[in-house]
Order: sequence, then C-alpha cells, then structure tokens
Amino acid sequence: MTFLADSLARVKPSATIAVSDKARDLKAAGRDVISLGAGEPDFDTPDNIKQAAIRAIEAGDTKYTNVGGTADLKAAIAAKFKRDNGLDYSAEQIIVGTGGKQVLYNALIATINPGDEVIIPAPYWVSYPDMVLLAGGEPVIVDVTAEDGFRMRPEDLERAITPKTKWLIFNSPSNPSGAAYGEGELRALTEVLLRHPHVWVMTDDMYEHLVYDDFQFSTPAQVEPGLFDRTLTVNGVSKAYCMTGWRIGFAGGPAELIKAMAKVQSQSTSNPSSIGQAASVEALNGPQDFIAEHNASFKERRDLVVSMLNQASGIDCLTPEGAFYVYPSCAGCIGKTALSGKRLESDLDFVSELLEAEGVACVHGEAFGLSPHFRISYATSTEALEEACQRIQRFCASLT
Repeated sequence: MTFLADSLARVKPSATIAVSDKARDLKAAGRDVISLGAGEPDFDTPDNIKQAAIRAIEAGDTKYTNVGGTADLKAAIAAKFKRDNGLDYSAEQIIVGTGGKQVLYNALIATINPGDEVIIPAPYWVSYPDMVLLAGGEPVIVDVTAEDGFRMRPEDLERAITPKTKWLIFNSPSNPSGAAYGEGELRALTEVLLRHPHVWVMTDDMYEHLVYDDFQFSTPAQVEPGLFDRTLTVNGVSKAYCMTGWRIGFAGGPAELIKAMAKVQSQSTSNPSSIGQAASVEALNGPQDFIAEHNASFKERRDLVVSMLNQASGIDCLTPEGAFYVYPSCAGCIGKTALSGKRLESDLDFVSELLEAEGVACVHGEAFGLSPHFRISYATSTEALEEACQRIQRFCASLT
C-alpha cells in the first residue's frame, strides 16, 4: 500500500507480542500449549492498589489530568526516586506516561535528529532499535556475550561512541537476559560516559525490584552524580507491582527534556489514565512487603528452570541476577534435525519446531539481537514451568 510511511518499512512488529498471539491462537484451536513468551508477572495486582483505584472511581476521579501526570503521583514518584535511588527530582523533572514504552518513545521522538546514533547493548528488549528507527535515528548494536555474563564491557562502550552518538540505552536487570550490573560494573561504564559529555543515558530500570541472591541494584545517575543532568531514569509499576495492564510508566530527568517529552505526549495520547495514576500512588506509597514474597517465588522458579534447561542436550543456561527471564544458548542444537525432518538452521527454527512438536512457546534470540539463544519467561506457575522444561528436554533429546 503506497500511502504508508516509508519509515514503517524500517521496523518490525514486536516479536514477543507475536509469540503470545500465536500461542493464544493455538490454544483456541485446542492445542495444549505452555506459553513462556509473555513478560508479565502471573501474580495479581495487590488488593490495596485495586482498592485505591475503586475509591478513585467512586470519588469521580475520572477526568482528564495534567498531560504529564497528577501532582499526587509525581510526588509519589519523587519520593520513590529519593527512597530507592538517592535521586532528587522536582515535579518539573518528572513525567508519567502510558507505560514505560511510551516514556522511552517520547524521549527518542523529542531528541533524535536524522543520523543521530543510539547505542544499544544486545541482547536488548525488542522495541529499543525499532523505536530509534521510527524516530529517525540509527541503532548502534553492541554485542554482549554470555562469557561476559551478558554485561557490556567499558571498552565495548568506548568503541561504539562516535561524534554522532546521542544516547546510550541501558537496561538492568535486563530483558531478555536477566543480567544485572553491580555498582562496580556500573562505575566502569560511567567513567567512559564522563569522557564523552555529548552522550546522554536512557536507563530502563523497570525490573529494579526483581533481583535475587542479595544483589544490590544501582542506577547510573546514582552511581555517578556527574551524569545526573544528562540521564533519563525510566521506571514504572508494571513488573514489581504486577500492574502491566494499568499502563503507567514514569521517568525523572532534566526539566527541559521532560518538557519536550510532555509536548510530544500532548499531541499523541495526552494524559495517562486517571484511574491508573490513582492506583500507582498507592503502589508507590503503600506497603512494599509483597515484592520480597513474590521475589522468593521467582527465585525458586529461576533455579528450577536453570537446572532443568542445563539438563537438556545442547542447551546452556546462565543463572541471571534479576528480572524473570532466562536466555539460554541453543547452539548445541543448531545443525541438528527434528523429528519432522526440519533441519534447525537458526534459533527461530528451534523455537518454531519446539512449539509445533511440544507445544512450548518461547521467543527466539534473533528478536533480541543475539543468536543462537531463546528467551523463556518464568513468570508462571512452577507446575507449568516444570512441564515445559520436561518437554524441552524431550525435544532436544529427539534431535539427530
């Protein structure tokens, strides 16, 4: 269709959404499918947060709000940044969007000029490069290997920076690998960034609270205050507070940038849901103890999945520090032949045959920029995970 924008030809639909849609279609057709593709907790939104939303509805808090978020929610976000990260943001330095994805997108649309480069470590969240492309920029992908724990080395960052670099997009704990950067590892990267004052930092901290084994989370502007004035610290309530469908993300950053992002938002969605914002105030200000309870369950699931995957022929799986994903290598399966007669030439072939043969849906590594791997979300029941891993073991054992 010739009337579509040329820019659309540069981007791909979200692979994670596509996998979830295909799994739902197969289930609707009567197939026994275990879907490990979705990046959302299986726990329900806590009751106190639901009740805050109900109170807001009953109070008639159902009108437009300020484009960039209510005063109450901005105050709760400022308190959260101070409490958890030691960062001081005023109301003018905070924006609320319809999910973290919109916040990231707004920032790129507001700042990218044609030819600007954005450094993105791979494996990456599937949307980062495509959002850069839609904004007219050029993604610069830095491959990060399993040997380095899926963490970017300072020398890799140094090599990727050019005079055209505008942003580094940084995600810890990571989707898809679950890798997280400790304070020392972060400091080594921030030292590089201090030498390049034209490079801004967009840090996606969405999985901040989902960390295990006594790992201590840090964010770049916290580790290096010298980066505060050129860092956009992005977060939200989706993952830790089990509020994916409420669609509330937020960020703190320089007032001029926040104002520009609000300008973009004013001409797209305008304000986020008033009800979602009221619920998010309670999420950030209310009891936080359930997070540790959820993390204990996630850790048990992580350990189960890592153990069982490493017992599968041809699979090698690292133990991640955070989030609720593992990103195993399937290199040992590439080049083998499935019972269907299909030769597995890529990680896409691997996950496609796994879905057809065993009814396990996961996402191929190519979608995240690093092959041959695949992503599994362990944010589902232990019983489903155990059954899925048994099916993966069976599938791998059947390859010849």
